[in-house]
Amino acid sequence: MTASAEPAAAPLLVALDVDGTIVNHDGHLSPRVREAVAALDDLPHVTVVIATGRSVIATLPVLEQLGLATHRRPVVCSNGAVTVAATPGGASSFELLDVVTFDPAPAIALVRTHLPTALVAVEEIGVGFKVSTPFPEGELWGEEIVVPVEELTARPATRVTFREPDLSSEDFTALVERIGLHGVAYAVGWSAWLDLAPEGVSKASALELVRRQLDIEPHRTIAVGDQRNDIEMLHWAAVGYAMGQAPEEVLRAADRTTGSVDEDGLADALDEVLDELA
Repeated sequence: MTASAEPAAAPLLVALDVDGTIVNHDGHLSPRVREAVAALDDLPHVTVVIATGRSVIATLPVLEQLGLATHRRPVVCSNGAVTVAATPGGASSFELLDVVTFDPAPAIALVRTHLPTALVAVEEIGVGFKVSTPFPEGELWGEEIVVPVEELTARPATRVTFREPDLSSEDFTALVERIGLHGVAYAVGWSAWLDLAPEGVSKASALELVRRQLDIEPHRTIAVGDQRNDIEMLHWAAVGYAMGQAPEEVLRAADRTTGSVDEDGLADALDEVLDELA
């Protein structure tokens, strides 16, 4: 990151996942993590970019907590399908920068053939989700609008989420791999949770557009994440950190490993970055 021929103050992009990285799975943000993010973002040549599977309205409150809701900061949401510019003023203050959609009908039909009881949600940017059946309380942010499945498939979507509360994460993952989804990008979450995105879209693809817009060199990029939807991002970054609780395939994708989210592993990783920038 600090080659001898290049000043340490060359622009740097630091991409951070949210759940399992910045906050734990109860949504708690450690004061130490908040301070470490602020210390890094205070450097004039560093841009901290949130890159998450969360929807826009679920992400912006985290920016507020971190003090990152500054004018036109890029924010990657919905696993890369939605990129916005944050503006001060709360969870409704943002500008759409990039939106990528796909036809959800074939994938929804295929998954429902194998998982007829699965809950289905289609993202409505800035509003919430249209759902086939209400999700477990607290799992989706924003409005949940119950509609017929036919309405879920009627328009192009940025993301489709499936949830099967009665399956273990392992059984759900095995089933998804057997289904053989084509024409979409997908990531299985830490629970029995499946996110579908447009083919070729990931946190990495969105971050690459952000990097170019900010005119930051590829070797001046860092990313931290903990789940399968972070693998492309960890490969994309010049230095990728996996959180300590990450699955084995995520650990293999990373250049470095830090502590778990409950051990404030992100703070340790960012302290290391700060030391190397000094």
